[in-house]
Amino acid sequence: MKVRTNAGVSDSPLTEWNGRILTITVVTAGAAICAVLWFALTSTGIEASTITPRASYPIGIVDSSQPSGQAPPGVHALAGYTRSYVNDFTGTSLPAGWAVFVGVPGGDPGGQFGAAHVTVGSGLLQLNTWKDPAYHNKWVTGGLSQFGIARTYGAYFARSRLTGPGPNSVELLWPAANVWPPEIDFNENGGSVAETSSTVHFGPRNLIDQRKVNINMTQWHTWGVIWTPASITYTVDGKVWGAITSASEIPHQPMTLDFEQRAMCSLGRECPTAPVSMHVDWVAEYIPG
Repeated sequence: MKVRTNAGVSDSPLTEWNGRILTITVVTAGAAICAVLWFALTSTGIEASTITPRASYPIGIVDSSQPSGQAPPGVHALAGYTRSYVNDFTGTSLPAGWAVFVGVPGGDPGGQFGAAHVTVGSGLLQLNTWKDPAYHNKWVTGGLSQFGIARTYGAYFARSRLTGPGPNSVELLWPAANVWPPEIDFNENGGSVAETSSTVHFGPRNLIDQRKVNINMTQWHTWGVIWTPASITYTVDGKVWGAITSASEIPHQPMTLDFEQRAMCSLGRECPTAPVSMHVDWVAEYIPG
């Protein structure tokens, strides 16, 4: 979820907080959307074969009993950090501290989030996109937020895969105060299964700094973002594929971990042709210390 430089559309989620529907508004009117100034400060295509090896970043622990073949990384898997939260998505219900998105996404008038499109089972968190008869056979998607934990700085790792192309699939950090920007998208595929991107949104005019990587999104990968007062580092499978070090781009406010898919068929892009899911095996979060 971000403002995409190739289409000029701003997106924001709707979140159900303890039974209340809260609209996270990026801009308040169509005229305001047109007034937003987008600058692509960096847009770099990076081949997976040239990702910088950094063995110090977690991937997970080999475990054939896990859906992805990897269990969550250990308490001290990241040097200088301690694991503060882990969830392996066992059971059949959403863990405490998470809430699903409902309603029409901001910036996507033809889209729809549905609570039933987020499920937990067989050791997986799943965001599922399909034509839902409950919504007149519209393409309906799933999304959720870890609203129960908001942090300023930290490291987040999620092991995930996509079952196919179509909707925009995103793993991101969103401001807990719902005042946007900033935003850190550390894995956003734009509907593709052949590449993904990372984007930091910053400043009152929504400036962006973006990276891209070519990678097979249908395979299991461990995506990470390490956010400090001085930098944002993006990792995949233990390797760095992008870094932000400009002081003006770094958020300094509490943020939450979110996952979502969006079908933007009414905008002529990121529209599925068949049901598709995002599978998340686990999440692990770390704080300095």
